[in-house]
This record gives sequence, C-alpha cells and structure tokens, in this order.
Amino acid sequence: MALQYRHELKHEISYADLLAIRQRLRAIAETDPHAVNGSYRIRSLYFDSPGDKALREKIDGVNLREKFRIRYYNNDCSVIRLEKKSKRGGLGTKFSAPLSPEEAQMLVDGELGWMMDSGRPLVQELYCKMRYQALRPKTIVDYMREPYIYHPGNVRVTLDYDIRTGLRCTDFLRPDCVTVPAGDAPILLEVKWDAFLPSIIRDAVQTPGRRAEAFSKYAQCRIYD
Repeated sequence: MALQYRHELKHEISYADLLAIRQRLRAIAETDPHAVNGSYRIRSLYFDSPGDKALREKIDGVNLREKFRIRYYNNDCSVIRLEKKSKRGGLGTKFSAPLSPEEAQMLVDGELGWMMDSGRPLVQELYCKMRYQALRPKTIVDYMREPYIYHPGNVRVTLDYDIRTGLRCTDFLRPDCVTVPAGDAPILLEVKWDAFLPSIIRDAVQTPGRRAEAFSKYAQCRIYD
C-alpha cells in the first residue's frame, strides 16, 4: 500500500496572531473531541542516535527523514502511543502503535528483549533501529495544543505553545519530572491537509508578513544540550 503523505505547513506566530486565528477557527471549524476545554497537554519522549542523526537531519534540511517518539496526553499514562514521523519535503506521514505503560517504561530503561515478539511492526522497526543505529530516549518535550478540525480536505489546524523541555530527563512516565521553558520558544501554528486546502481555512490562518518555517519542537528542546 502506498504511503499517504499529507501537506504540512508551519508558522511561528505572535500571541496577537493566536487570539485572532483562534477566534476565526472557532467560527468555522470543530474542536478536536479529545480536547478538554479546547486544549490538551502533550508529553513526548523523542529518540535519537549518539550522533544526533534525527536532530542533524532536521537542522540540515535533509529531504527524507524520520524520527521516533512515544507520547501521551493530559497526564493520562493509560493511553500511550509509539509514533514514527516521516518527512519528504513539505509532506509528512505518521505511523503509530499502542504501548502499555510497562512497555513504555521498558523502552525508557533500555530493556528491548520484548520488542521483536510484540506482534507490532512499528515496535519491531524501532527495536532494529535501537540495536543497529543505537537509538535511545533523548529528551522530553511538553507543550499545550489547541486542535481544530475542518472535514473538507481533511484539514487539521493546531496552535501549540508553552513548549517545555525535560533537559536530560527521560523518565517519561513520572508526572513530577521537572520541565523548563525551552528558551524563547514561539507559539506555533501548524496546518495539515490532504489533496487541497480550502480557501476558508487558508483565509482563517492568514498571518500577514509571516512566512512558513521549518520549526522543530524537538530541536528547540535540545538547546540546552
């Protein structure tokens, strides 16, 4: 089956932009049903090699690249996902697989023996890359997200802010793991769509004078390394 890549666009925006875009989106789009009072907190743990392959490929603008992370929402460790994000130019796709809290903790602890018998191809792929590329947990990335859905074009618009880094802490499941602001991290507008971006959404997310950016929350959260 062919990979289903989606268009992705990112803009760094100001707080005034956020207020205006939020107001316009609330008039035309739906709030993601998983949001609580319009938003949720995301905690991710990113993997990288000893030579920081994923980070360097992002900084260098490598056209074909990928990164692995595990993630949960709103401090709820009962639902954890392993995800692989793949990028090709301005297009992206994502694969995911469920993890139990015990499996997530074993990943954090470097216990890999269970992975090849998991029956999940993505878990098995990560096992191979942890063995042969020496991928290991690198840093925690926390942030708040306001998600909006517009069904024509399968559009998803998100507003991300309060980006925080776990520094060198990788204890992903500890709710009291200390995180700190990731430098002067911006507010980030992301727009994802399939074949076409409806003009009503294009108009709603307009930010005059701002251009698309190649911003990475993972890279931002590595600034103190």
